[in-house]
Amino acid sequence: MSFVTFVFSNSAAFDIMALQHRLDSRLTPFQSKHLHISTTLDHLKDSTELHIHVEQAGKQHVKKDVLLEAAAEACAEQIVEVEEEKLIRRLLVHSFNYEDEAEIKQIGRYCSQFLNGEATAGSEGDPETYADMLTWEQGDGVQLRRSKISEPLAAYLKETPIINLPGFIAFRLQAYTEEIREVIEYAIDEYVMDRQYQEFISLLQYFVYIQETKTEAAHLIHKGGAEFIILDEHMKPIDTDKLESSFTLEMLEKDISFEDMIVSTLISVSPATIYIHTSEPDLPVIRTITQIFESRTSICSYCSVCRALLAGNSHSGPVIPLT
Repeated sequence: MSFVTFVFSNSAAFDIMALQHRLDSRLTPFQSKHLHISTTLDHLKDSTELHIHVEQAGKQHVKKDVLLEAAAEACAEQIVEVEEEKLIRRLLVHSFNYEDEAEIKQIGRYCSQFLNGEATAGSEGDPETYADMLTWEQGDGVQLRRSKISEPLAAYLKETPIINLPGFIAFRLQAYTEEIREVIEYAIDEYVMDRQYQEFISLLQYFVYIQETKTEAAHLIHKGGAEFIILDEHMKPIDTDKLESSFTLEMLEKDISFEDMIVSTLISVSPATIYIHTSEPDLPVIRTITQIFESRTSICSYCSVCRALLAGNSHSGPVIPLT
C-alpha cells in the first residue's frame, strides 16, 4: 500500500524521474532497520503514478507528518528548480499570447534572473528590480517560493495521500503562481524597454555613421561623481549654445536628461575621436557613449590631461551634472 501517490497525466510535461530521485534523496536519511522507504513508478494507460512506500516494523520512530513534510519539500525543490521554467513558458504562450520563440526565450531569461536574484541593486544600495525587492524585504526569494509550495502541499498530503501534482500547482498554489505572473509582467516591461533602448542606440549609431566628422577630437572629462566637462581638440570649452543640436534632441526623449545633452553635444560636434577621461569607465553614460560612437571612442584612465584636470587645474568649461 502506498504511503503517498503522485498522479501525472501523460500530457503533463513534468520530469517525473527527476522528482523520484529528489524524493529518494530527501527520504533516505529517515531509513533505519525499523523503517524502510522506497519509491516506484506505475505507468498506466493515461497517466503515470509515483508511489512512496513506507514499511515500519515495531515501535514508530518517525512521525508520519515529518515524512510528508520532507516529501513536500522535495516536490517544492523540483518545481522551483525544474518545472518553474516550463510554467513561465506556458504562461507566456497561453496567458500573455507570445508566439515568437526568440522573444519567449529572452523574456524567460529575464524571469530567471529576477527570480534567482541575479539582477543587481542600484548604486545607492536601494533595490531596483523585483528580485532585489523580494530578497531585500523577505530574505532568500528562492527559499520563499519553495515555502509557498511546500507548506500548502504538506497540509494537503496530511489530509489526502493521493494528489495530481500538476493540477495542484495550477489550481491550489495561487500565491506561488501569482508571484510568477508578477515576475513575468515585470520581465516583459524590462524586455520592451531594453528593446526600445537598443533600437534607439542603433538609430544613433547609424546617424553617427553617416555624419561627416567636423573636428579631430573632443575630450569628455569626468570630474567625478556626476560632473562632466566637454572640451574641443585644443582643450578649450565647447560653447554648446552655438551647436546645431536640435535634430539630435528631437531624436531623444521629450524630457531631456543630462545624459541626453552629453550625447547630443558629442553628435553635434562630430569628432573623429572622443577621448573619455574617467576613473569609472563602467558608468552608464560612458557605456552609452561607447555604444553609440563605437570605434571613435578612446577611454583614458589617467593620462596627463586627467592628472591636470582632476588634480584641480580644471578649465572653466561647461560642467554637466548628471542627476
